[in-house]
Amino acid sequence: MSIRRLLAPALASCVLLAPPPGAAAPPPAAAHPVPAAARPVPFEQISAALNGVHQFVQVALAPDGRRFAYVESTGDRNAVRLADVAHPRAPHTITACPGRSCDESDVAWSPDGRRLAFVTTDAAGRQQIAVEDFTVAAPARIVTAATGPLSTPRWSPDGTRLAFLYSPGAPKTPSPLNPRTPDAGVVGAKVYEQRLAVIAVPSTGSGQARTPLRAAKPAVRLLGPNDLNVYEYDWSPDGTRFAATAAHGDGDANWWIAELYTIDARSGAATRIHHPDLQIASPRWSGDGKRIAYIGGIMSDEGITGGDVFVVPATGGRPIDVTPNVPATVVTIAWNGSPNHVLATELAGDHMVIASIDADRKRQQQLWTGHQTIYATGFVGLAPGDIGVSLSRDGKVAAAVVQSITEPPEIAVGTLGALHVVTAANARTRHLTGAARSITWISEGATVQGWLVFPPEAQAGVRYPIVTYIHGGPAYAHYPLFPSGAFAFEAWLAARGYIVFEPNPRGSYGQGEAFTRANVKDFGYGDLRDILVGLDAVGSTIPVDPKRVGIFGWSYGGYMTMWAVTQTNRFKAAVSGAGLSDWLSYYGTNDIDTWMIPYFGNSVYDDPTVYGRSSPINYIKQVKTPTLMVAGDRDAEVPVTQSYEYWHALRDLGVPTELVVYPGEGHLFWKVSDQRDVARRITGWFDRYLAP
Repeated sequence: MSIRRLLAPALASCVLLAPPPGAAAPPPAAAHPVPAAARPVPFEQISAALNGVHQFVQVALAPDGRRFAYVESTGDRNAVRLADVAHPRAPHTITACPGRSCDESDVAWSPDGRRLAFVTTDAAGRQQIAVEDFTVAAPARIVTAATGPLSTPRWSPDGTRLAFLYSPGAPKTPSPLNPRTPDAGVVGAKVYEQRLAVIAVPSTGSGQARTPLRAAKPAVRLLGPNDLNVYEYDWSPDGTRFAATAAHGDGDANWWIAELYTIDARSGAATRIHHPDLQIASPRWSGDGKRIAYIGGIMSDEGITGGDVFVVPATGGRPIDVTPNVPATVVTIAWNGSPNHVLATELAGDHMVIASIDADRKRQQQLWTGHQTIYATGFVGLAPGDIGVSLSRDGKVAAAVVQSITEPPEIAVGTLGALHVVTAANARTRHLTGAARSITWISEGATVQGWLVFPPEAQAGVRYPIVTYIHGGPAYAHYPLFPSGAFAFEAWLAARGYIVFEPNPRGSYGQGEAFTRANVKDFGYGDLRDILVGLDAVGSTIPVDPKRVGIFGWSYGGYMTMWAVTQTNRFKAAVSGAGLSDWLSYYGTNDIDTWMIPYFGNSVYDDPTVYGRSSPINYIKQVKTPTLMVAGDRDAEVPVTQSYEYWHALRDLGVPTELVVYPGEGHLFWKVSDQRDVARRITGWFDRYLAP
């Protein structure tokens, strides 16, 4: 249900193109939608600025800590760079396709630091694994002949094998966020699983023939049962097994019921060792091979990881929560060179923390904290990654990507407690927003946090229009991220002269697992009260014109937008992206219904009442707010029919409304023209209805 930031290139690219064919023009902007002092930034300049931000998708230190590889988004492609820690601003490109354009990412160092594996694309545009061998004077070579999407290469502890996730023959990259394949014939008859795969890549050594890199590619061994979809994995320290999160059946649909397995690296036999109560992610094998750590909790989307840290014996048994009652959300974990200590990154209110967790004593020591977002792998702008900090073998050198709402992303290197920025890729990046301020308030006894993002050159005392921007999820949060890419709606709004209020109400990450579960069987009620109390707190902090307050959100935020205007007339304009209007009809038409059971307690067939009480469509006659809806016609997570239902009702009730459907788009929009058209429509709608 949340906007997941996978496949960053499509999101990072945002150029000036025409609206999609056949689409109506956006509503005209008011003559003076905001005070002149705000100096609204022209759309062309907003687009150029968002496209100009350099995104670091990943950073990985070499085992000796002297070099680091990183993945940088350049336009609509990713490129792999290599730099020395001593000379970080003189990188060179590592590529398996010199002389042609390709997309390369997912870097992984061999244990001895002599080779670098990464994902590339071949001449036919198919994803492959490539290896750069630094002991020979030759370019990187492709070592697979894959026929479907692959990702996440990882070396065996002895450096002789590479494992990766592989979907043979699949027509799309696995994820329900991508456009669904239209049904034809028997529904559900064909399922493409993401398998755990292994190839042998023996070391060549200096002066030896490049045996593994010849035209003949090593054979791929697929592990586990044919119908077992593997989501995440980790090698055991002795290289004989894997820890994996996996589920039988359709991979896109069943991440929410994944279990913990061990998989034999030779026979491929899979053994289920733990059935979690809720969602499970980030399996990590301890250095002594005796235990497996994972993050467990209520999570509303694959890759949007958050919860508590659990440790379970590698042979199976009762898991132990080693972070009980921590007032923060753990988003990444790794064993920190000890069989007892787990290195974690956490979101704690308005800041992030690097902590060392003693798994035996259930205590943690804070190593670093800042009002920044920090990650080493997988964040790509919106979702927590699976590695928070990259460490050298001895643990003395660390690397990560750091950014904040007002500080663009750069790579930082140093010790765990003293990271310092070493790159300057975004030194000339234009800032589209003004100041950012964290705000906290008390709602029904709980502390709630959010952000205020101001227009550039905003003047104190001026009553700017304000838009409440509700995040997706609900198990997610507004992180302190620098705006970039087409989905940086807060930047589009702020640059056009709006203050943006970003609340993290109950159900969000950042305040502990109990807070994240606080909206279970209560969608739209307590979370909306938190938001409205927060809006009151904003009004007591800065001047707010009650006649110029809007609301916007995507996915769960789109649902909350639809819901909010059925419960209050406080908002004078609303925009819902990929919104949800009727939980009962939604249950039977979406492709990911397994996510709903932990939140609603039962299926819709067993307890329709709990679904109905939170459905906006059941309160539709109370809506007076002009509402715009946008949706993709191939959305698997929230079918476009949900927006049709809401739009049809508002149209018949005489409420100003508009629905724009984007052909070929899924839950996220990948066409650059569609991305920009959505941004223009959102700001145009608020310009029309929040004009002074």
